[in-house]
Amino acid sequence: MQPGPSTPTSLMAHRHSALDELDSKSNGAWTDTQTATQTVSSGEPDAYVEGLDYTKEEEAKVVRILDTRLFPWILLTTFVLNMDRTNHSNAISDNLPADLGFTINTVNTGTAIYGVAFSIFCFSGAVMAKIVGPARWIPILMFAWGLVTMAHALIKDKAGYLTVRVFIAITEGGVIPATLIYLGGFYKGTELSTRLGWFWGVQAIASAVSGLMASGLLQLRGRSGLEGWKWLFLVDGIITIVVAVIIWFYLPKNVASTKGGLRGFNPWFTPRQVQIAVTRVIRDDLSKREYEKRVTRADFVDAATDLGLWGHLLLSNVTLTPTNPLGTYLPTVIKSFHFNVFVSNALTAPPYVLQCIFMVIVIRHSDKVRERGFHGAFGSAWQLVGWILLRTMPDKASRGVKYFGAVVVASWPYNHPLNIGWMSENTGSIGKRTVASGAVIFAANIYQVWASQIYQADDAPLFKRGNSINIAFAGFATIMWVVQKYYYRRLNRKNGRAYAALNEEAKAQEDREAEKKGNRSLTFRFTT
Repeated sequence: MQPGPSTPTSLMAHRHSALDELDSKSNGAWTDTQTATQTVSSGEPDAYVEGLDYTKEEEAKVVRILDTRLFPWILLTTFVLNMDRTNHSNAISDNLPADLGFTINTVNTGTAIYGVAFSIFCFSGAVMAKIVGPARWIPILMFAWGLVTMAHALIKDKAGYLTVRVFIAITEGGVIPATLIYLGGFYKGTELSTRLGWFWGVQAIASAVSGLMASGLLQLRGRSGLEGWKWLFLVDGIITIVVAVIIWFYLPKNVASTKGGLRGFNPWFTPRQVQIAVTRVIRDDLSKREYEKRVTRADFVDAATDLGLWGHLLLSNVTLTPTNPLGTYLPTVIKSFHFNVFVSNALTAPPYVLQCIFMVIVIRHSDKVRERGFHGAFGSAWQLVGWILLRTMPDKASRGVKYFGAVVVASWPYNHPLNIGWMSENTGSIGKRTVASGAVIFAANIYQVWASQIYQADDAPLFKRGNSINIAFAGFATIMWVVQKYYYRRLNRKNGRAYAALNEEAKAQEDREAEKKGNRSLTFRFTT
């Protein structure tokens, strides 16, 4: 039997061999982490075993159990989330603004308000996940936004519309940060980016399904005196509530708590597999020794003064800005190509399915070659080409050609999960990573404040002016991905030279403090 991996690999912190030595000498009395604490309290032996030997086959079996019994349910939660978020754009194509007595400019205002509220409550999601536990906080949020989704059927005017959009943002805002924290307790860094690719890929599939559902449900207009878009919100809300109840009884707190509820009468893992599951994650990222640790003021300061983290936040802002007008008005844009409302909603499905496929391919290749910057730039460059096609397309082009342009821009390999995975592996400590998780989701939604104003009523239906703005953002994003990559390369060279210049005593001191310093340590290797 060969020893299991004992050092971090590409996705979480790549450290010098000196830190590898530190890992092999580290104290095995790991009792501060959430998993170990709960394992001990449930009567199991201490889950982290410093010198544990296990084969690659044993580890692969543990991952396979996680992928088949845990991860699909996480995908279900994000599927429902994005289905509920996409139905807003479907509703707009069914004349929601006209039915409530306003124009798309009010929709833009609502989108901006939604972005602010969603972003603010991203932080609460990360913090509450640490207090309540993500396995509980995720279904609580789902149940809440399911109720609010159904409340769309009660909207009568502009004030009601804006009020409901605020509450849907408050209830949806915390779920993604909570999910990121949750997944980090089960998967190694080398495994996380690909799964985040599937996480957001399934969101694209949810958007496709939402379009197909809308093409049918919108035809219920007039039934029971309700508009078609109100039926859409009612059905989506009921689905969300049902899934939330199921998730409450299914998600385990950790690998040692998989018995009972809807999970089955028997635990998923043997006692040895529990030890493998915990030990491999700790070996991959030493900071997870303190996975239960609460966020401190020092973590906020550390995050706020990390230039690399600010780069990832800017990447989120710039890269995602053009996606807002596209996501909000894609069915409406396709409708302007002279398709009816039902066909235009159905036609949103193909580009979203393609986006899922292309996204997973690019992120899997990124994991395989352990490179981030150029892969992210490729996604933004694809989007740039799509916007140029839409902007330069002649007004008299056939609706098939126009639809092709929309498919190109909407099927771009969505690189936000790549940015999040890249940020996470280069962050360092658990406390700082918790802050960073909330911050990056904040950044990935606050952009809606300005992005929601790109498409205006006087620019409809082709939105030539708006697409020119989208071209500028997509071009800048492409450059930013490359800049971020070379910033990390420069830090690696700088830290390497500084470490090499130390005497043996200073190197030993730096090795001992590596875990405490996180990505401030000279031994930390940033993924590029």
